[in-house]
Amino acid sequence: MFTLYYAQLFTGSTKMFNSSNLLNCVLFPIVKPNYSKLKCQLENKVIVITGASYGIGESLVNLLANIQCHLILVARTHDKLINIQQSLAHKKAKIDIFSVDLRESEQLDNLITNLQRHSVDILINNAGKSICRSILQSLSRMHDFDRTMKLNYYAPVKLCLALIPQLQRNQGQIINVSAINVLLAPTANWAAYQASKTAFDQWLSCARPELENQKINVSTAYLSLVKTRMIEPTKIYKRFPALQADKAAAIICRLLQTKKHQYKPWWTIIVQLASLFFNNIWVKLNRYFLKKTL
Repeated sequence: MFTLYYAQLFTGSTKMFNSSNLLNCVLFPIVKPNYSKLKCQLENKVIVITGASYGIGESLVNLLANIQCHLILVARTHDKLINIQQSLAHKKAKIDIFSVDLRESEQLDNLITNLQRHSVDILINNAGKSICRSILQSLSRMHDFDRTMKLNYYAPVKLCLALIPQLQRNQGQIINVSAINVLLAPTANWAAYQASKTAFDQWLSCARPELENQKINVSTAYLSLVKTRMIEPTKIYKRFPALQADKAAAIICRLLQTKKHQYKPWWTIIVQLASLFFNNIWVKLNRYFLKKTL
């Protein structure tokens, strides 16, 4: 999202990205886990994946289904979950599904009650809601902020709190699928999304030392634009360099295998430094872009 905005600011179009295969290779080099080691590490583990029915979550399920583990898939779309479960029935993994809207307290509580019957080893927080809308367009849309906070912040916090005792017993792992935006300067039109994603990133960062003292590993995947159905309504995204969902899933598998603290694209540090030293210029560019698009 940040990269899209950056391109719009400086080019006024996305023509330069029409043939973006080479750029994709440079920006998103292939990251793969050692699948042999991953298989050994995850055998007989219980893995909860939220947002499992489409995009990154679905790709991740397809990868992990080849391992003899227990996958607990959580998503809103019941029919799609059924479809995934049936299509992977011949694979090694045992798959249970829970059709849950994580924004709804009662449904989230029921999910947690069901998860207490298992012995969860790994929680992968992948569910999320993205909104790109200006403040002036949001004056009567407080529900946008409510929904993003419920799904991107409160739900993963509540899930973590409920599962920490199990993860502690199993010396487990929490993986958060986050956005690179949270590491960079704030961007106009992304207030609801960026605030909610940053909130959970900060929460997990604060909790990390305590969790790691309890032998719970914590990892975060800071991803840039990923080609999923979430971006389909925005035509401009179709021609813009973006990570494929299966590559994003491989990155998460890499974090599962290596237990590294984080993944972020190699060029993140360059943009972070620019955010730090040229913040005032960045604000002016935001204002210029907003005037240009009126």
